[in-house]
Amino acid sequence: MKKLLTLLIIGISAQYTFAQNVADAVRYSTQNITGTARFRGTGGAFGALCGDVSAINVNPAGSAIFNRSFVSLSLSSDTFDNQTYYNDGITATEDSDLDLNQFGGVFVSNGAAGLRKLTFGFNYDRTTDFDNGFIASGTSNNSISDYFLGYAQGTSLDLLELQSDETIDDLYQYLGESASFGAQQAFLGYQGYLIDPVSSDLSNTEYTNAQNGNTFDQDYQYTTFGNSSKFSFNAAAQLSDQFYLGLNLNAHTFDFTRNTIFYESNTGTNNAVTNVRFDNEYRAFGTGVSAQFGAIYHASSSLRLGASYDTPTFYTISEETEQYLSTAGANGNIILDPDVINIYEDYDLVTPGKLTASIAYVFGQRGFLSFDYSYQDYGSIRFRPDSDPFFDDLNNQVNNQLKPVSSFKLGGEFIASNWSFRGGYRLIESPYENEYTLGDITGYSLGIGYSFGNTRIDVAYDWAKQDQNPSLYDGAFTNTAFIDTINSSILASVSFQL
Repeated sequence: MKKLLTLLIIGISAQYTFAQNVADAVRYSTQNITGTARFRGTGGAFGALCGDVSAINVNPAGSAIFNRSFVSLSLSSDTFDNQTYYNDGITATEDSDLDLNQFGGVFVSNGAAGLRKLTFGFNYDRTTDFDNGFIASGTSNNSISDYFLGYAQGTSLDLLELQSDETIDDLYQYLGESASFGAQQAFLGYQGYLIDPVSSDLSNTEYTNAQNGNTFDQDYQYTTFGNSSKFSFNAAAQLSDQFYLGLNLNAHTFDFTRNTIFYESNTGTNNAVTNVRFDNEYRAFGTGVSAQFGAIYHASSSLRLGASYDTPTFYTISEETEQYLSTAGANGNIILDPDVINIYEDYDLVTPGKLTASIAYVFGQRGFLSFDYSYQDYGSIRFRPDSDPFFDDLNNQVNNQLKPVSSFKLGGEFIASNWSFRGGYRLIESPYENEYTLGDITGYSLGIGYSFGNTRIDVAYDWAKQDQNPSLYDGAFTNTAFIDTINSSILASVSFQL
């Protein structure tokens, strides 16, 4: 019966039933506060100011305020600290890494065609660090078998049975090419004795959970790697003594890897399986483009106003997965290790645009106080092609689960001779309607700088806190973990006037 599947089905990628989800949309749409130590030390509130290359990432008009060419280089040491609560278990994880965080420059030229000044700039920012991880350990009344059961319902038993000439690799690959990712999950659960068919008839499409009525000891290890980056190419002009305009053309890239390892054990007498290990590796690669427009107006010698607009980022994303399942119990040791990489058809993701309004007060040569407000509607995120029923449904989930986000950034700097002292605060609202899924970000920063000649050295410390309650898996296995996350960074920058 299996071999009677029409050849038309074989030509359809499994991508459209692969579990892209709302969390993916949020991950690839979020850019953290990154940049030079001066920028980070003031909480990123630079939308109406200049004097720092990273300011052009908020408002591209900022480069036109430079009177001399300027370059900077920044390194950061980033640390995450996760406290994870899973049912009756509590675990703590921590890690850190050192990266090139920023590199850029602004080059000033004489104005032409009535312009006071023209500037051109470029900047690289590591916009998101995906290096993270947590361990969720505890007991549960739900088994991982629920995950496989949810995908199995409606799947013909004939598809899950090995034929005499088939291997595990053959059938797993066949299901991915000819049916769906969900059929692959049903196959793993059935062959691992975690689910049972209601009937042995090959046309059967109903299944039951083979793991019932016990307390399950579970350990979930979650690790992610990678980063996202933005390359900005800037042009700006001073139109008058008070008015500045700027434009950025941005190229975005990201790579993201997620590894999960799930262990489950039980001593129940009614269960054929006593131990489970389920491994998943997911890899995603994306490239995108966007633009930014900005203006700065010097309302007086002290008061500065800024406004900018970030267009949506248009991403093309590639994904691939690998899986492993082993079980042990009454049926012996079962190892399902398909030597297969699922490679899915590329799809497009459109992230939300952003509006920013800024105001700053400059105290002569003694420093400044600055405030930025940003608005971004995460409900406008779109997976494409949205004409596909799967993506249409996913976009409806985005509409229902995500909402507009307001961001507030406040920063200041005090200058004493060659020394600069800085502080910043930021609040970024959760993009979820249910903020229990992902909480607000609250962050604080401190910084110090020293100038000598045409060179400036800056150091900053940045601290941010966010709570989250992620699902361990999509689908019928609904267990979640509650995580208190603290991210901290120590940054150092060196800048030169040319």
